[in-house]
Amino acid sequence: MKKLKGIGLLLLSNILIIATLSITFTILSQVILPAFGIDVRGIVSGPNLLFAAFFGFGGAFLSLAMSKTLAKMMVGASPITQPKTQAEQLIFETVQKISERLKIAMPEVYVYESPDPNAFATGPSRNNSMVAVSTGLLQNLNQNEIRAVLAHEMGHVYNGDMFTTTVLAGLMNTFVYIIANMIYRFLAERSEGMAFVAYYIIHIGLSFLAMIPISWWSRRREFSADRFAANTVGKEHMISALQAINRWINQVQYQYHNEDALATMKISGQTRSFMQIFSTHPPIEARVAALQDL
Repeated sequence: MKKLKGIGLLLLSNILIIATLSITFTILSQVILPAFGIDVRGIVSGPNLLFAAFFGFGGAFLSLAMSKTLAKMMVGASPITQPKTQAEQLIFETVQKISERLKIAMPEVYVYESPDPNAFATGPSRNNSMVAVSTGLLQNLNQNEIRAVLAHEMGHVYNGDMFTTTVLAGLMNTFVYIIANMIYRFLAERSEGMAFVAYYIIHIGLSFLAMIPISWWSRRREFSADRFAANTVGKEHMISALQAINRWINQVQYQYHNEDALATMKISGQTRSFMQIFSTHPPIEARVAALQDL
């Protein structure tokens, strides 16, 4: 029942967003833009907008609705319903206590095999979510640091970060469809073949550029989740957790560097180049500095 309710809310949200876009576009294209001598009525129509919004938001919300199932399959996570070890007890009780304090439904709790010290949260809503922890996190962090990481993930759940990121992704996807379609219709008058090729090139290019605002928002939400963890378990534990993860990353990078000069590219979240604008996580140094300033 909870899952069906979450999917129903997603569908309702999707419909409301598409309706809002349609009304806004109608007013903009039929009233506001013509008043300034700009006529886009022959290039972008209401049905085209609805088509773009349907696929833009539809795909994003479908991914969100299936996010828990896909996450479990991708990492091979095992559920923790009756904790059997001290580590499982720590994970389960921490998530349970924070959930009770926030007065939200307790997320499903999972652990998965991976040497990377990592954890993530996903799900359609704060009352229909999951939190998963890697074995590498349990092996490389102490109990207070693990609690801090779990509080960070619970911050994502409570703040509804999965939902807002999906809305942003849907909005970006919609604009990609609209712009690519406008260019296709413009070029199709000259050459169908050229318009067809241009449509897919522009669509791919714009989809790549759309990742910039999505990644920017993702980095912002990491700082917010860090603050949530600091307020929940203490900023010193969150700082310590980030530093422990950073030590592991530096150690692995050093090992990779000795074994394979290209292997350091496999480590994500540590980019210090132009490509950092596509990173979903800010540098750990920046996150530690932000916590120290609290």
